[in-house]
Amino acid sequence: MPIPEQDGLGDAPKGETRVQEPDRLQRAIARRSAETRATVPDLELSVDVDAAALLARSQREEVSTTAVLVAACAGALRAVPLANGAYRDGHYELYSRVNVAVTFPTADAQVPATLLDADARSLTELHRELARLRDRAVAGELTPPEQAGATFSLLDLGPYGVDRAAPLITPPQAAALTAGAIRDVPVVRDGAVTVGRALTLTLACDHRILYGAQAAAFLAAIAARLREPA
Repeated sequence: MPIPEQDGLGDAPKGETRVQEPDRLQRAIARRSAETRATVPDLELSVDVDAAALLARSQREEVSTTAVLVAACAGALRAVPLANGAYRDGHYELYSRVNVAVTFPTADAQVPATLLDADARSLTELHRELARLRDRAVAGELTPPEQAGATFSLLDLGPYGVDRAAPLITPPQAAALTAGAIRDVPVVRDGAVTVGRALTLTLACDHRILYGAQAAAFLAAIAARLREPA
């Protein structure tokens, strides 16, 4: 039922207020978001990356740019073991499997789905699994096993035109990454200014397990893999 808001003059300056109850998924997101901000001392770092190699690889192998991002994250997680871990109950947990959760938007929320053993899959396999999980997320058909076991999270905001955003860590994961939209930037080559392509990566990490230098090394490892032509 609409609730009139009074301002002391008998008016409702905001109009009628309609109360809408969040569903189970939205309540879970609210709870996890509050838990993250209240319990995780996070550190955020950003870097701009030349996206030319990423785009070329995506087009050459006919896969999404998100698949290339997942592959770069998975390789970096294998190279920097602390990033593929967690701080829990006063000790470090380091995981042998690299499982990357990718967040998909739905009609009412954003839901993560997990690509198990992402470091052992080809780009084509990652691309196909991302498409399958996206379809299931939009249809509201993701099962708990398809959302479980992630050791790291990725949010690709490229399709939404957002240049930069700070990700929320999903406890007890050590880190999460947001990839912004690929954009045109001025680049100096051979003394002349030309147009290049770039994207911004923003990493949030749990400072109890990943300190500044280690977090920077992990972010640099992701960026280096995106700059590689293959």
